Amino acid sequence: MIRLAPLVFRNLLRNRRRSLLTLASSAVSLALLAMLLAVYQGFFYGEDSSPSEARRVICRHRVSLTQALPASHQARIDSVPGVVISSAWTWFQGKYQDERPENFFARFAVDADRIFELRQDWQAPPDQIKAFKQSRTACAVAQKIATQHNFKVGDRITIKGDIYPVNPELTIAAIFQHPANTECLIFHRDYLTEMQSKSATSRDTVGTFLLLADKPENVPRISKAIDTMFDNDPAPTRTESEKEFGRSFLAFLGNIKMFLAAICGAISFTILLVSANTVAMSVRERTRELAILRTLGYAPGEILSLVLAESVLISILGGAVGLGLGALLAKGAQAGSGGFPVPGVKWQAVLIVMTMAVLIGFLAAVVPAIGASRKNVVESLRFVG
Repeated sequence: MIRLAPLVFRNLLRNRRRSLLTLASSAVSLALLAMLLAVYQGFFYGEDSSPSEARRVICRHRVSLTQALPASHQARIDSVPGVVISSAWTWFQGKYQDERPENFFARFAVDADRIFELRQDWQAPPDQIKAFKQSRTACAVAQKIATQHNFKVGDRITIKGDIYPVNPELTIAAIFQHPANTECLIFHRDYLTEMQSKSATSRDTVGTFLLLADKPENVPRISKAIDTMFDNDPAPTRTESEKEFGRSFLAFLGNIKMFLAAICGAISFTILLVSANTVAMSVRERTRELAILRTLGYAPGEILSLVLAESVLISILGGAVGLGLGALLAKGAQAGSGGFPVPGVKWQAVLIVMTMAVLIGFLAAVVPAIGASRKNVVESLRFVG
């Protein structure tokens, strides 16, 4: 095999245009594959944004997120062994200034005296947290939102309600640091309740409850215990980890796993066809040359290895370039992921892409290589092209 190495490299460089085009097509296709694998890992196997994320649990109505839960559920949820603390986590939505996308950010009504104990990855000065807890009309804003809108502590903002027919006038009491993709504005649920009329059906309801478990391994048990508790209640619950709750939104797009698998399969099949066609053309053009190698003492197995090595090598080079391009694409996907973290091209994706590159290079060349190794030497020497 060692004596074949010079021939392998010379054959790769003999038709530079074809080699570069084949490498480029492989690189682009494998870059897309690497990016899709990064997206898949981000959706289904993403790392926790903070140590406490694995302990956080979301409890919502079993039927739909549009169905509210009674506020009275909270006391019973708190009684479940393993629940450290809970808070209302009600999506307010509303409108700040106008409906332009740059003025949209998440807004939640929460239990102000509990939320910073529950969201341990939100950090703010103690005096600001104290001020937020003490004033019913206070709100706390994530640093990213404050930077985008030039908010400062003490500023007053008004959110025009749409889901709830009220317009809370809020004073920014705290600006907190936070992990990526967790930015929001929070204000007192008590204030939201007070603003609604006593006859409003939403007055004593909560959109969801956010819980903190004592240990990550207790999350499944706690979730099952809560759902069992409310099985026969008029407002049954569905309780799941925060990460699983986020993934549930992907269900609106259909079977994402199958969708990504189908795209990856189509990409791999396309590369295979392109590579097989290129190898077949190269072997056909070199029929006489390969026959001469046979007359010089090269065994059929060596001819087979020569063709396979050329194809696999150019496929590996395409895979290496594709991984670099895929990393850039993954960064772009992360910037526009809409809250779903894309962790970049991890080692698992690198292993899969390079394995696919080797397999594609091998499968593309195996038929032409076998044909070249078995061809009659005399007939090959007479081949004119």
